Amino acid sequence: MPETAGRVADAFAPLVREHEERWLSPLAVRSYETRGRAHEEEECRLRTPFQRDRDRIVHSKAFRRLRHKTQVFVDPEGDHFRTRLTHTLETTGIARGVARALRLNEDLVEAIGLGHDLGHPPFGHAGEHALDELVRARGGAGFRHNEHSLRVVELLERDGRGLNLTWEVRDGILKHTGDAEPETLEGKIVRIVDRVAYINHDIDDALRAGILAPEDLPSEEIGILGRTGSSRIDTLVHDLVESSADAGDIVQSGEVGEAMLSLRRFMFERVYHRQDHAEVVATVQRIFDDLVDVRGYDLEPATDYLAGMTDRFALAYEAG
Repeated sequence: MPETAGRVADAFAPLVREHEERWLSPLAVRSYETRGRAHEEEECRLRTPFQRDRDRIVHSKAFRRLRHKTQVFVDPEGDHFRTRLTHTLETTGIARGVARALRLNEDLVEAIGLGHDLGHPPFGHAGEHALDELVRARGGAGFRHNEHSLRVVELLERDGRGLNLTWEVRDGILKHTGDAEPETLEGKIVRIVDRVAYINHDIDDALRAGILAPEDLPSEEIGILGRTGSSRIDTLVHDLVESSADAGDIVQSGEVGEAMLSLRRFMFERVYHRQDHAEVVATVQRIFDDLVDVRGYDLEPATDYLAGMTDRFALAYEAG
């Protein structure tokens, strides 16, 4: 090979380290100070560990399937409703902006954001609820998509070998929802921004579907956050950045944070819980019964198989 073939690669990691020491906040995770992977491997010479995790997630089968998984509305008519993939990309884009403003590690935030919903089953919230109840009814511990997302990247991808992601990315994926807080500030950004994204984008889809009218939205919360989705996201992002910079942690101000949670409660009451999900529940039930009772799958492989289905595959499977 030519003598110059390795010059860029040889200089890459030292230059990244130098740049991060100059630019990143002391609170940020450094790209080459990861707690490591479950299985040691030689690092890429032209990508940081978190950039490599990002690429592995984007090239995974589970990521590609997000395109055909419901966010809120099952099999909607129209081309502009969100899917799990568009939600994932929207969450990741907002989270990167927050990380950049706070001088935290954007590559780590990006990898967590892209991987956080890989374990979501078909049919959105309704599908997750139905699968959780079915697993519990058969003596299992239940189903939570964040835990299954971790299972996807640690075990199910690459024919059981997993993606061998860094500890920080796995921690952020697991703890983007639930009781436990992520151990990195980058993970905490994705945890909050996930809600920022889905609340406002689900409002947009509910308005498009005619389930809500603009005048239905709670006036006090809208007065604080903004009348449009973009203005609400702008308010929430600016508040998150300024409050976090002051606190040395990832936090929202009391007023804006409570307004967001109140808007979230409104969406559960008026949209998520009011949809007729009887057909979704029945479909999940029939598929699960077929996998366990007819085909003889054990509980765990059946759950893995059903959770990995896209909406259209599940509908076609059930119809067949």
